Amino acid sequence: MNVVASQLAQASVSALPSAEELDRALRDASPAEIVAAALKTVGREKLALVSSFGTGSATLLKVMADVDPAIPVIFLDTGWLFEETLAYRDTLIAALGLKDVRSIKPAEETLSREDPDRDLWFSDPDACCRIRKVEPLARALKPFDAWLNGRKRFQGNARTDIPVVEDDGVRLKFNPFANVSRQELEAIFVRAKLPRHPLVASGFRSVGCMPCTSRTAEGEDERAGRWRGRAKTECGIHTMKTS
Repeated sequence: MNVVASQLAQASVSALPSAEELDRALRDASPAEIVAAALKTVGREKLALVSSFGTGSATLLKVMADVDPAIPVIFLDTGWLFEETLAYRDTLIAALGLKDVRSIKPAEETLSREDPDRDLWFSDPDACCRIRKVEPLARALKPFDAWLNGRKRFQGNARTDIPVVEDDGVRLKFNPFANVSRQELEAIFVRAKLPRHPLVASGFRSVGCMPCTSRTAEGEDERAGRWRGRAKTECGIHTMKTS
């Protein structure tokens, strides 16, 4: 980003309420109220929801669709996703009437240069996530001033203390489910009669890319099957500031 573009981006963000101000105002708000506040703050053209269309994605997409089904949804198609996840994306688009789902893929040039043998997930999973998720998301978010995601505090690790609204570099980041319990999410799911991700019945409680996702046993944390056996717990899209 050149100096002029950077200054314009900063000016755009500075015209918005601060993350701290919004977080204070929305600390006890419902997920629907948080989505509506995000929409009012930046407008539909400047707000995106980022969804993996994973096992827990339907609830946030349902809440968003009830507020405005035309809010853009960014889906990162990494090239390593389960076929069941791609099918679930299409199922939820139809079931919820989502009007603007954008499937974003990694840059072919980057894949050819950095992962020609498709084994980077094994040798350097952080680098694999960077080229398949972090960099594509950064590109996809450039037109937006704010984004919504589905992280919850009860998921633990780096998510334990997430605010409802946070400063994410040059844009605002809204976490509508930050303070929602597992039981409340299940209630939304059941009440709306949402379809389950096809892999849930096979023991997958959290689903990402095929090589780095495994089933979870009874009593394990729901994300225990992600990058099993490694210290890694996040792909990077929630630990790096966007620009």
